[in-house]
Amino acid sequence: MKKLLKKTSRFLALIIVPSLGSLLIRLLYLTNKKVFHAPDTLGDENFIMACWHGELLMIPYAYTHYKKTPKVKLVISEHFDGNLITKTLNKFGFETIRGSSTRGGVKALIESIKSLKDGYDLGITPDGPKGPRHIVHDGIVVMAQKAKVRIVLVEIKPTLYWQIPSWDKFIIPKPFGEIHYYISDFIDVSDMSLEDAKDTIKNGLLKNEL
Repeated sequence: MKKLLKKTSRFLALIIVPSLGSLLIRLLYLTNKKVFHAPDTLGDENFIMACWHGELLMIPYAYTHYKKTPKVKLVISEHFDGNLITKTLNKFGFETIRGSSTRGGVKALIESIKSLKDGYDLGITPDGPKGPRHIVHDGIVVMAQKAKVRIVLVEIKPTLYWQIPSWDKFIIPKPFGEIHYYISDFIDVSDMSLEDAKDTIKNGLLKNEL
């Protein structure tokens, strides 16, 4: 009976949550003033866009600020929460690659590098899916170096927000404030050691910590 209830609740969640989630994201974006501290353009080259897991909610608009027609895949975990995130992002025209540092990692790494070489942009949370918070995993550096692409770092800082007491201290903007998007210019890690590249990414994503 418990298995049936769990299966039913998950089935309903997969139908309801993505629609409500995408609507919530759109409403929060529309009811906040947006301030972009960012380059005027990122040109036509493809790139990896990275933000902390706790700031993931409003990331679609950091990407569409530059590219109105998405050609992007986001790396999302294979856990059930990842299913909900995947279906929510699909409603913004984003594709996904399933896998993480804890599950399906090699498959996701190979598919990510192939997608970058095929001209896709890639979105990734370098400390996801389960942390530790603000610790950069190796994957983003390996992807960038193997595919020969550069990285764009995104910090998303609302002036009014709720913060969930989860491992990533997940942030949900409140309506009628400001959402500040801090978007870096391109970062080239091609000639860096793994540790230097990870430090560069971490420091870049902590410049405007709340």
